[in-house]
Amino acid sequence: MTNPQTEVATLGAGCFWCVDTLFRELRGVTSVVSGYAGGARANPSYEQVCTGATGHAEVVQITFDPQQISYHDLLEVFFSVHDPTTLNRQGADVGTQYRSVIFVHSPEQRAIAEQTIAEVTAKKIWDDPIVTQVVDAPPFYAAEAYHQNYYTNNPNQGYCRVVIAPKVAKFRSQQLARLQR
Repeated sequence: MTNPQTEVATLGAGCFWCVDTLFRELRGVTSVVSGYAGGARANPSYEQVCTGATGHAEVVQITFDPQQISYHDLLEVFFSVHDPTTLNRQGADVGTQYRSVIFVHSPEQRAIAEQTIAEVTAKKIWDDPIVTQVVDAPPFYAAEAYHQNYYTNNPNQGYCRVVIAPKVAKFRSQQLARLQR
């Protein structure tokens, strides 16, 4: 349960290891939990989600203080850290579990998500159309403990060094004004 001063955002942008790391660095974000949402099975395991058969997406559930960072700002960051034009894939990760999705928790979040997609589309950042789904938030299931804060806990692991570390460096340079100090 969140306190009255915080809100929750649930976002899928491919592998949750990458986005978990990035959102943790933003000022106003009070917690990030990697997990699964959008599928038919209750309490799925990572192995079950990886098959693509459960229908879940890898997501992060972000608790944030809207006095420090707005939902719109979170979505701007979301659209800057993944490719929202590739259906069911991010880089080498392929499958519905890697889809670009915004799970909204209120009509206000839906309106902001749709507005943000229109703004990003108007900027013509991407050559292809945005395929990000905007869907009512289903039950969220936290991923296994070893997935939480994965990059910080495993900085020398191959995937972290080759894939996540360059994304973190780029993110820090682009989002400097939004980072926790």
